[in-house]
Amino acid sequence: MNRDETEGKANQVKGNLKQAAGKVLDDRDLHDEGVADEAAGDVQEAFGKGRRKVGEALNDLGDKLKR
Repeated sequence: MNRDETEGKANQVKGNLKQAAGKVLDDRDLHDEGVADEAAGDVQEAFGKGRRKVGEALNDLGDKLKR
């Protein structure tokens, strides 16, 4: 897991907490901010996963070329 994946997960959790707090406090703005944070976390995590997969593919290619 790379930094983007970790930070993305953290943003997802932060967003879920804000959404829950917004519901409890009846604060629509806080809830909506949580939705945005969660979505940003989803994107960041997906970017991190893609980046990791590309890195793994390049390492595999390098290993095959060394043989």
